[in-house]
Amino acid sequence: MALGHGPVCGVDEAGRGPWAGPVVAAAVVLDAARIPPGLNDSKKLTHERREALFPAIMAAAQVGVGIVSAAEIDTLNILQATFRAMERAVAALPAAPDFALIDGNRAPKLSCPCRTVISGDALSLSIAAASIIAKVTRDRMMMELDQRHPGYGFAAHKGYGTAAHAAALARLGPCTEHRRSFKPIAALSGVWPS
Repeated sequence: MALGHGPVCGVDEAGRGPWAGPVVAAAVVLDAARIPPGLNDSKKLTHERREALFPAIMAAAQVGVGIVSAAEIDTLNILQATFRAMERAVAALPAAPDFALIDGNRAPKLSCPCRTVISGDALSLSIAAASIIAKVTRDRMMMELDQRHPGYGFAAHKGYGTAAHAAALARLGPCTEHRRSFKPIAALSGVWPS
């Protein structure tokens, strides 16, 4: 795939679907001479493997991370929030890339040309690396939020809509990290998103 001679970053996100917490995107420019072995779609790796690959990627690649909070998600909507996280991730790279490969079928407005790649985290090593950085970063954030907001089980379900999470919401009501524009959360307060 001829994309020019400059750096190409892979971009992926974690946390579009959960009821709580931020959406996190990562942009990664790999060094062809120092690609960590075992890169794959983060969803196909164990927690332990992702945790082992995270420092290896950070040490061998250029990495940018973008985070959009639950409050911003409620203001923007999840698609636009995901795009903003991706834009922030690319902007956070140490050097601007010449091209970006975006996981999925829709692209944010970036400062460089880009191409979407459906199932990109399984097809592109740089997108796979980005998926690992985004997933591990978000999981760690949810572990911290579990300490700040005990009782919801964020450390276990990472904010996703599990039965245990629904039961905790019914018992405790939403906290500041819940996405109030998401229907299961809006339903608790009797206000459905328009």
